[in-house]
Amino acid sequence: MNTPRLNDWLTTRQPLVLGLFRIVLGVLFASEGAATVFGILDRKASPVGDWPFWYAGVIELTCGILVLLGLATRPAAFLSSGIMAFAYFTEHQKEGLFPLQNGGLSPALFCWGFLLLVFTGPGALSLAGLTSRESTNRPDSHRVSEQSS
Repeated sequence: MNTPRLNDWLTTRQPLVLGLFRIVLGVLFASEGAATVFGILDRKASPVGDWPFWYAGVIELTCGILVLLGLATRPAAFLSSGIMAFAYFTEHQKEGLFPLQNGGLSPALFCWGFLLLVFTGPGALSLAGLTSRESTNRPDSHRVSEQSS
């Protein structure tokens, strides 16, 4: 495959891959929240009302599910990016500047991944794109049928 054809092929699949990225990011984030709130996945539950951990867990679970489903993706991703930046700067950075030094690799990656979704939107495979006829006219939503070449 020559470079222009490869670029075209990759570009036509961009909304689908963005949708898959959103789904995986949402599952991972929701699982972090579920582990914090319910004490699953070999983690002890944070006590109800424990600041900031229990509240962060509720936000992670709720926003993770919204991002996973592609509903209110941009607002949920904005809030998620913000709480991960907060977690990084309040809990991790005091141990060192770089994520590999301070154990903040997950919050840093979540923060930047969600910030990407704030600007790109949900991509393909979102419930918002499937349920709203208006959303198909917006540049941030794509249907899978548009991917075929």
